[in-house]
Amino acid sequence: MAVPSQAIGDTLLRLLAQRDPHASLCPSEVARALDGDEDGWRALMPQVREVAALMIADGRLQACQRGRPADIHSAVGPIRLRRGPRFPE
Repeated sequence: MAVPSQAIGDTLLRLLAQRDPHASLCPSEVARALDGDEDGWRALMPQVREVAALMIADGRLQACQRGRPADIHSAVGPIRLRRGPRFPE
């Protein structure tokens, strides 16, 4: 199932806004919020990571691994997303 990039971005921002400012989330939480079906949310993961990468590039998000900043393009293993310096308040 294709989901508009805007819907993914809006969901990322909404889920992070609902948490403590220093909290993070797994990209799969975003995919699951958009499609609760196991095959559906798994299929969305590449698109969620692409949208997250764009939002990282413009400063709205930051990727991290083990609590430290990470490059979303080269990270191996699970990443988490948190608010970046330009996260909309």
